[in-house]
Amino acid sequence: MSIRQIVGKIRLARIGAKACIRPLLVFVIFSLLGCASQTTTSLPRRPAGVYHIVRPGETLFRIGKAYDLNYTELARVNGIKDANQIRVGQRIFIPGATRVLPVETITPTEPTPATPNVPEGPMPEAETFLWPVNGAINSGFGPRGSSFHDGIDIAATEGTPIRATEAGEVIYSDQLRGYGNMVIVRHAGGIVSVYAHNETNLVREGQSVARGEIVARVGSTGRVTGPHLHFEIRRNNTAEDPLRYLPQLCCLAASDNVSPKR
Repeated sequence: MSIRQIVGKIRLARIGAKACIRPLLVFVIFSLLGCASQTTTSLPRRPAGVYHIVRPGETLFRIGKAYDLNYTELARVNGIKDANQIRVGQRIFIPGATRVLPVETITPTEPTPATPNVPEGPMPEAETFLWPVNGAINSGFGPRGSSFHDGIDIAATEGTPIRATEAGEVIYSDQLRGYGNMVIVRHAGGIVSVYAHNETNLVREGQSVARGEIVARVGSTGRVTGPHLHFEIRRNNTAEDPLRYLPQLCCLAASDNVSPKR
């Protein structure tokens, strides 16, 4: 065999090798891309939300109320078979939440079923509390459909000043899902007052407020159909009917109880 023939065979071998390698490379590349695509699409998307760590005294009912979620939905999302069985330190996923909330501060304990047809009299402290705004009550305290209304709704025009029912310390001033802008003031004797759906809050956490001092203005923030004040009174973190703590409207109006701010 001549040298020219040998060289020709070597060239043909190289061309054949390249022809085999190129399809193999294309196959490998497409296989890798396919695997990468499958890996990306197979990863589950993490839902938006936060983890709430259960603290002493908290229940799934109270946690759900704070985050404006039904406790049965929280139980389902977290795989909890018995909603009454959660423990301190347990991580509860809150879908849709953007921050962890102080449940003990902003939500009362579960309401105690009221005895029907037995009206409760005013509390001895009633004379010391002020009406936060003047207006008609368009929703009272107690059961409301399948839920429980922890306070009273007082009709008032947008921007009406809201006054502290008694002297105390602001322990919460922020937004809350469902309640909109909300202020909570702690008073003596284990009592707190709550003012919600405000147009704007005018006080900050840790601030001391005087009796009758303006703490917010009436608005329609949160889940409402129109401007009004949602007002609560809680004793030892249990919601009670605010009307038991307020003077009768027929005898003493809110404006008569409030001294002008100096």
